[in-house]
Amino acid sequence: MFSDPQKNISQISLPLGASVVDFGSGSGHHAKALARAVGEKGRVYAVDVQKDLLVKLKNEARAEGLLNIEIIHGDLEKQNGTHLKDQSIDAVLISNILFQIQHKAEVFKEARRILSGQGTLVVIDWSESFGGMGPAKEALFSKADAEAMATSTGFQILKEIDAGSHHYGIVCKKV
Repeated sequence: MFSDPQKNISQISLPLGASVVDFGSGSGHHAKALARAVGEKGRVYAVDVQKDLLVKLKNEARAEGLLNIEIIHGDLEKQNGTHLKDQSIDAVLISNILFQIQHKAEVFKEARRILSGQGTLVVIDWSESFGGMGPAKEALFSKADAEAMATSTGFQILKEIDAGSHHYGIVCKKV
C-alpha cells in the first residue's frame, strides 16, 4: 500500500483542538485525516497553489461533515505564502510536494515562521519512484536531504514514522 493519510496522522500526537496546516494539500486526503484528528474545535488550514483542488476539497469536506477545514490559496515558495500569522499554528504537514518544489528552503522557513513555540513539523515524501508512480528518480528529495533541510532551518528531528511503501516520514520540532 502507498502512503495512508489516516495511518500517517495516527502516528503524530495531535491534541484535540490543535491548529494544523497542510502544505500543498492537493486532493485533501491528509487535510481530512487531520480534521478528524483535531476534532470539531481544532482547525485545519489547507494551503495549495491550485484553486480548483481547494474548491474540490472544500466541497468534499463539507459533504463529509468536516467543517473545521479552511482553504487558503497560497504559494509556499514565497515569504508569507500561507498568509497566516507568525507563531499561530501547532503543527505543519509537508506531504508529497518537496519533489516538485524549486525553493525547498522557503517552504521549511514558512513552516518555522507560522509554528508556535516548539511546534511540530511532519515531512512525508516519496523515497523512490515505483513503476511509473511518483516523481521521476532525479526529482526525488531524499529523507537525508529533508532532515538536513529541517535542521538547517531551525528544526530538531524527533522520530521517523512509517509513511507507507515508497515514502518516508519524519517528525521534527521547532527549536
